[in-house]
Amino acid sequence: MTESAGELTGKVCLVTGAGSGIGRASAELLAKQGGTVALLGRTRSQLDEVAEGIRACGRQARVLVADVSREDEVRGAIEDLIREQGRLDVVFANAGVNGVWAPIERLEPDAWRETLGINLNGTFFTIKYSAPYLKKQGGSVIVCASVNGTRMFSNTGATAYACSKAGQVALAKMLAIELGRERVRVNVICPGAIDTEIDDNTERKADKGLEQPADYPEGTIPLTGKKSGTAQQVAELVLFLASDRSSHVNGTEVYIDGGQSLVEG
Repeated sequence: MTESAGELTGKVCLVTGAGSGIGRASAELLAKQGGTVALLGRTRSQLDEVAEGIRACGRQARVLVADVSREDEVRGAIEDLIREQGRLDVVFANAGVNGVWAPIERLEPDAWRETLGINLNGTFFTIKYSAPYLKKQGGSVIVCASVNGTRMFSNTGATAYACSKAGQVALAKMLAIELGRERVRVNVICPGAIDTEIDDNTERKADKGLEQPADYPEGTIPLTGKKSGTAQQVAELVLFLASDRSSHVNGTEVYIDGGQSLVEG
């Protein structure tokens, strides 16, 4: 990062799940481009570390501790941000978990609800309570979905996760029309295999009746062979969708998987 002006100078950016992986890389890049970045997540120590790194480079960061699956916490965090900054221009709804991957007979309702609660409800709450402020001057919403549930359905056992990701795409497309009239663009990114810590949030329940392993996207990637993408590569896409360079892009899902979902789907 440098102290020179960037294309997001003067804009306030909210990134959920900002403590690690794609969220962290995106927050750092948005800050590098001049945005004041609000880092939202459940673990303060992670968020503080990211914020300290951003501030050390002469940029601005704000820590918001909240669980995106809890409506009151999301609403309160966004209201705190608005009281301090007075505006909101970019929202990256990135927070999510893989949850429990298991055969349908072993997928407990509570595990289903938890995955949908974080991934889909959390995205809904984030956009719902950001929308009034985005509409004031226009802005950009980026939702982090996945190749799972959108192009790939071969990861047996990932039912809750895939459904949450498919739901995110539908939500984004509906809101792209609704909010587009208010100069707010809503787009979706669908990463494939990316080197992040999301596997730490996956509980797999093996079953001898499964013919295919319950595993996060793994296999042939036409562009790289078996080498996964990086969080930094995804962050570059987030920056494009956050910036005026994508000013006429709305209601679109963008796959960032090296072509993996075309051959593994």
